[in-house]
Amino acid sequence: MTKKKILNDKSIQFLEKYLNNPSPTGYEWEGQKIWMEYLKPYVDTFITDTYGTAVGVINPEAEYKVVIEGHSDEISWYVNYITENGLIYVIRNGGSDHQIAPSKVVHIHTDKGIVKGVFGWPAIHTRDNSKEETPKLDNIFIDIGAKDQEEVEKLGVHVGCVITYPDEFFILNEDKFVCRAIDNRAGGFMIAEVARLLKENKKDLPFGLYITNSVQEEIGLRGAEMITQTIKPNVAIVTDVCHDTTTPMIEKKKQGHTEIGKGPVISYAPAVQNKLRELILETAKENEIPFQRMASSRFTGTDTDAFAYSNGGVASALISLPLRYMHTTVETVHRDDVENVIRLIYETVLKIKPNQSFSYFD
Repeated sequence: MTKKKILNDKSIQFLEKYLNNPSPTGYEWEGQKIWMEYLKPYVDTFITDTYGTAVGVINPEAEYKVVIEGHSDEISWYVNYITENGLIYVIRNGGSDHQIAPSKVVHIHTDKGIVKGVFGWPAIHTRDNSKEETPKLDNIFIDIGAKDQEEVEKLGVHVGCVITYPDEFFILNEDKFVCRAIDNRAGGFMIAEVARLLKENKKDLPFGLYITNSVQEEIGLRGAEMITQTIKPNVAIVTDVCHDTTTPMIEKKKQGHTEIGKGPVISYAPAVQNKLRELILETAKENEIPFQRMASSRFTGTDTDAFAYSNGGVASALISLPLRYMHTTVETVHRDDVENVIRLIYETVLKIKPNQSFSYFD
């Protein structure tokens, strides 16, 4: 595959539409519909499950099965408590960051539609500088302009309503993609682009390829945990995001050194099958795809762990997209990295042989 630009105008339009659509954990289905509509021309069939994971399948009759996977959910909040004077307190749905909340606009999803609100915060003039209070889960609150609890409820807001940020996609300085939920709808986007390239380049695979967009990763890898039992794959290549550790206040001695613009990040961890990882590294070198390395400790914290330890053990590996400002509304990635992750997954898939064993004892 040549090094020409992979993403076209249609790709970017899909990415923008897909990112802008709210897809909080447990409520991913509208985003999945957008994803499936884009993927439809490039696959033979789809699998979906009870909780919303979607899988596009190429060669569904093949016995040997390869998964390429990302996850579709984004962090959010739940309405947890409504005060008598109409203010709303929240709990997390996934790893939502309480420190970025004050002054953010939010969308509360109700049966009557979207209700807008704001995370309020006391004005600087009213705070005591000698004992400055920081945002915490128990002191951030949402104001929807209601005078009391009854008015909140008339608007359709109740305990359990899910809350998202409305911040939308834009391109920063020509080659940086910025949005909330790049973690990890970028993964779903990149695996869809792999399927597109396979179709456009007329590649016939000698195995079944399962392009898997899992749900509920942000609360414990739950969607991957479920769908791997359905697919029962032989191989899984997972893509997620990792931290750009070159930004301020990140300690490289603890977090390692990875940065945007320097290429896909290939992980070392017990869940990462060594022979599969070496195939990915070999592929990167052969195709002159820049890459970085990252060491995880006991687990990767991604859907790789769910696939690896399922079905008696599935050869699994992780290719990450370096990202700045994770779990904020301005998550930032480099276009070159996005293209190189796509290229690396694509070329690796083409190197896998039918019935290939990754056993250490063969």
